[in-house]
Amino acid sequence: MEWLTLDWIKKHSRIDFCCEDEILEMYGEDAEQTVLNVCNRTMEDIIEQYGKVPRPLYVAALMLVETSYIQRTPISQQGMYSVPYTFDMKVKPYMKLT
Repeated sequence: MEWLTLDWIKKHSRIDFCCEDEILEMYGEDAEQTVLNVCNRTMEDIIEQYGKVPRPLYVAALMLVETSYIQRTPISQQGMYSVPYTFDMKVKPYMKLT
C-alpha cells in the first residue's frame, strides 16, 4: 500500500484482531488503485499537484476497503450495498477529465 496503513484500515473498520492482515492489505492495495483509476490519475500526478494524498481520497479508499471486507462475494443472502454515494462526492473533485 502506498498511502493507506493497516492501522488506519483497522481503526476505520473497527477491526481489533490481526488474523486477516494479509487480506486487508490486499483490499488496501486494490482500494488505492481503484481510487486512482476512478480519478484517471497516477500516484505521481496526485503528489505533484497536491503534495500528498488529499484526505477525501484517503477516506474514499478506506470506504472501499471496508466495503470489500464486509461484502466478500457478490452473491449474498443479505442485501447487497454498493459503495456509498459519499465515495463519489469525495473522489469527483480530483478526477482528471482529459
